[in-house]
Amino acid sequence: MKATQRDFAGTAQRAAQQCGVFFFCGPDEAGASAAADRIVALLDDPGERVEMAGAALRKDPVLLGDEARSSSLFGGARHIYVRANGDEAHDAVANLLDGTGDACPVLIVATSATDKSRTAKLLEKRDDALVAMFWPPDLASVTASVRTMADAAGLRLNGDIAERIARAAGLDVRLARSEVEKLSLYLDASPAAPRTADAEALEAIGATTEEDGFMALVNAVLAGEVRKIPGEIHRLRELSLNPVGVLLAIERRAAQLARLAATLGSRRLTDLDRGAKARLGIFWKDERDIAAQLQRWRGRELDRLVAKLVALHRALLANSQSAELLLAQGLAEIARRAARR
Repeated sequence: MKATQRDFAGTAQRAAQQCGVFFFCGPDEAGASAAADRIVALLDDPGERVEMAGAALRKDPVLLGDEARSSSLFGGARHIYVRANGDEAHDAVANLLDGTGDACPVLIVATSATDKSRTAKLLEKRDDALVAMFWPPDLASVTASVRTMADAAGLRLNGDIAERIARAAGLDVRLARSEVEKLSLYLDASPAAPRTADAEALEAIGATTEEDGFMALVNAVLAGEVRKIPGEIHRLRELSLNPVGVLLAIERRAAQLARLAATLGSRRLTDLDRGAKARLGIFWKDERDIAAQLQRWRGRELDRLVAKLVALHRALLANSQSAELLLAQGLAEIARRAARR
């Protein structure tokens, strides 16, 4: 079974009841992770969560099958959540499928993998598996998602408020969902007793604005503005911004730069008309920053940047207690590289 972000919402309920293995891939790691969380929420009894790393499964391909068919400590239900890079989990999934006996649900979020990867090909034609591909979202789609979340939470949002939440979250649907949940609690909203959310309510819960969020740091790092980095890192700590969330914002901008570089070829950003820029997800506020970053990140340098971000992401997930320090070091290295460009 296959799905994309366009039809995942309509497929999720059936997949959660029918499938035992879920493979979420594509450039939008945030969207893939949110989809995995959605499936867990739809399971009849998700039970205990067992987290595994793709690197560990690559070294020991029988581990996944053994773990999926073993009992939890207290004999209850369980599900396995795997974070992998590319096809790290391929052999482990193949062994899981070849095994006998009931297995608990296995959800795999695979960074750098696509629906053309070996693991996806292994699963896509099976009725008991789901392969879902997620591309980086645009402002309109995340705004629509915010309004859908708000409706489910009993919030009435106009388009401006929904867009403001989407921008503040850096187009990360997980962060946007958190803001909607806080707003719903603040207003005591529910589907049975809907409430209208306005700008005053949004400010009252301390919702992060775009200026107070990630983008100043994203732009400083990718533009090579080394002198700004210490101040931005200090602001990150003061605002208690999640290191993984910050990195996700940089990853999304890197993915956008990759798409733009492939589209532009030898042309410059200024050669595009307003309509073409809008279709590429470039907002007038961001155009100057993106143009400056495109000058520094092209070709092999852009490939190196993406590889560096993937490695840094894995390091943050593996060392959550040192995440802020690892992020600061990694971003400083990237900024110095951009400055030399």
